[in-house]
Amino acid sequence: MEEPEMQLKVKKVTDKFTESMYVLANEPSVALYRLQEHVRRSLPELAQHKSDMQSWEEQSQGAIYTVEYACSAIKNMTDSSVYFKSIDSLLKHAIAMKDQLNAAQGRSTAGPQAKNPPASS
Repeated sequence: MEEPEMQLKVKKVTDKFTESMYVLANEPSVALYRLQEHVRRSLPELAQHKSDMQSWEEQSQGAIYTVEYACSAIKNMTDSSVYFKSIDSLLKHAIAMKDQLNAAQGRSTAGPQAKNPPASS
């Protein structure tokens, strides 16, 4: 055999070998195996991220509830200012009435004592 003919045969053999290796490397079962390995390696980390995210979501929901409750309480306090003003005016009125009663009692107790001097014996 001549040299060029030998090189052609060697090239054909290596090309066929390369093609066979390429087909084997990209066979669907090999691709599925690689996919399975990738999932096996990355799944624990993804599960941890999911757990962390759920925990953060629970904490966030709790904080949101607390803020909404505080806002509601503040709004209710603001709305109750009308009632506090009414209570304030009623207390002032009650104090004024009490002062009037005390003044009237003071006059009624002071008046008869002046009219009736103590008896001497």
